[in-house]
Amino acid sequence: MKIEHLGIAVKSLENADLLFSKLLGAEPYKHETVEREGVTTSFYKTGESKIELLEASNAESPIAKFIEKRGEGIHHIALGVENIAKEIERLKKEGFIFISEEPKEGADNKLVVFLHPKSTNGVLVELCQEKP
Repeated sequence: MKIEHLGIAVKSLENADLLFSKLLGAEPYKHETVEREGVTTSFYKTGESKIELLEASNAESPIAKFIEKRGEGIHHIALGVENIAKEIERLKKEGFIFISEEPKEGADNKLVVFLHPKSTNGVLVELCQEKP
């Protein structure tokens, strides 16, 4: 496993892109909308990891609800895995709880699944695997 990316919830992707482009000295390499999750994303490479900025595309989006409740900030930590199905089984045996145990298509050509924060000290953890 490695840290694949940090997900940061933002109110305005346009404003956050200006800020993070200045901070990182680079432009985002990708913008992508994930309709099913109600989110628009912007990705930055930072060494071997990435930063994903997430803006809600509708009021019912998990990102909109997160910002309403907690404000802008770190939303999740994504761990890159080679075999997401094996990791789900391994972590279930270790007692971790998943929000959903079925991987879904995520942004940046990934299959993703989220562990429930109740089982990870309040941190939303995403497992992600490059789509075959």
